Amino acid sequence: MRFSKSNDVLGTTNRGNAAESSLCTLCRADCNGKCETWLSSLVGRKLLYPRSYGTVTAGANNTTHVGVNYNALRIQGYAYGAHGLGKGLSNDPDDCIFPNVNLETEFGNTMKTKCRIPLMTGALGSTFVAAKYWDGYAIGGSLVGIPVVIGENVVGVDLKSKIGKGKTRKGKIKSSPELERRINTYLRYNDGYGAIIVQLNVEDTRNGVAEFVAEKYGNKCIIELKWGQGAKDIGGEIQVTSLEYATFLKERGYVVDPDPTKPQVKQAFKNGAIKSFARHSRLGGTNLDTVEQVREDFMASVEYLHSIGFKRVTLKTGSYGMEELAMAIKFASDAGCDLLTIDGSGGGTGMSPWNMMQSWGVPSINLHSKAYEYASILAAKGQKVVDMSFAGGFALEDHIFKAIALGAPFTKLVCMGRAIMIPGFVGANIEGVLKPENRKKVNGNWDKLPKTVGDFGVKAEEIFASYFDVQKKVGKSEMKNIPYGAIAFYTLADKLSCGLQQLMAGTRKFSLDQVSRNDLFSGNRETAAETGIPHVSDVNDETAKKILSS
Repeated sequence: MRFSKSNDVLGTTNRGNAAESSLCTLCRADCNGKCETWLSSLVGRKLLYPRSYGTVTAGANNTTHVGVNYNALRIQGYAYGAHGLGKGLSNDPDDCIFPNVNLETEFGNTMKTKCRIPLMTGALGSTFVAAKYWDGYAIGGSLVGIPVVIGENVVGVDLKSKIGKGKTRKGKIKSSPELERRINTYLRYNDGYGAIIVQLNVEDTRNGVAEFVAEKYGNKCIIELKWGQGAKDIGGEIQVTSLEYATFLKERGYVVDPDPTKPQVKQAFKNGAIKSFARHSRLGGTNLDTVEQVREDFMASVEYLHSIGFKRVTLKTGSYGMEELAMAIKFASDAGCDLLTIDGSGGGTGMSPWNMMQSWGVPSINLHSKAYEYASILAAKGQKVVDMSFAGGFALEDHIFKAIALGAPFTKLVCMGRAIMIPGFVGANIEGVLKPENRKKVNGNWDKLPKTVGDFGVKAEEIFASYFDVQKKVGKSEMKNIPYGAIAFYTLADKLSCGLQQLMAGTRKFSLDQVSRNDLFSGNRETAAETGIPHVSDVNDETAKKILSS
């Protein structure tokens, strides 16, 4: 493993066990810090460098690479050349500086969606964490200029949403305050970069979510079909602690476990033996038996979504095996989808069964390596391949580079789930202390600033490195409406962006479309075999020997 519990060089510490992503395996909203992502939400790009400059020297401890994983990939560096410089720039050293690296990207089939950096959020759906901290995520993502995804079941779990009866989906949803709040929050600060994506599962499709969004928002939103995710191989879950709410969810058509309508369950809840209920979504595709049936169903679904007005339709798939991966890439390409997000095992969630999350599915690097292979087969046949986003255990700027390079030229974005939820937590906790009148509204968890924050200051202007960047973007008078979670989000994104620019400058690639698999090498032979990325000792070895023989 690359990551240990603490990093003396950066002065960061994980509260719990460090996962492959560098995050704690269990990330808490009330955490006092300070893992690398948590601290980056405050100090931003400063955390790219060792602490205590002037009194220390620092050396890498990542000298071995064990197993097949993204941390076993290394990034190439070159001593000459410059590629992808923007208009008006030359290969003069004064122009070939990392701030001139262009991180803008775009995805889409006929209607392109521009993004300022190659990043998108994971699906933030019916989990209560997403609802509590949505303003930070939506406003932060909108200001940064990246896609933010509203996950499944938001309408169905909303006590205030009004859903009619019957089988006709059009007009079935009369109102959905929570879904509307989430969309409107993002759109308020959107300036043409990024997008709000609304995801559909079985229950959402039955309830008419797509029809509701199409009628109310049209092409201001992207609609996303969902096949699965990397954290679990069943539908989404939430946990509720109210018998009344559990009963409401069952009446809404969800699977609720244990069944709150059973007399013995009610009695057990009354006596305290049962304290909560799990709400589950249904599996999709259960009425399909062959690959051809899956294809026909998917193509019909995409065609229908286009027919009701959506110009942009995307697909999210999970860490299934190779057959499902090939279907996702082929069918999404054939249907003219705008983006395919491929989520590998190793990512995280709010409520997946723990041992399921540990043991099911294809790890991210294996899945993403095969995705490149399969996409290349289609491209070699002359087919236009759907743009792709890789997800599953990413948190740092080198993860972004490696994922983009591993899947190049097909990967346009990297999807981060848990990592970019952390600034929402941190910012809300700080705002709850500095603005006590907002504590309940923003779901702050602290009574006072912990030392990990107080060391930087006692005002937002002192604590957040990107405070004045956000202020410049929205205007001084508008800052009163910007939640601290959004400022923290912007600050983390600035650190990731700067780090990515530096890595790309080192590979002499000054625009994302120049990044390729040739910019990686594998740290061990096993990773080389699985990914097709050559071992460090083999890359350019023949060229090196020709130089020696010349």
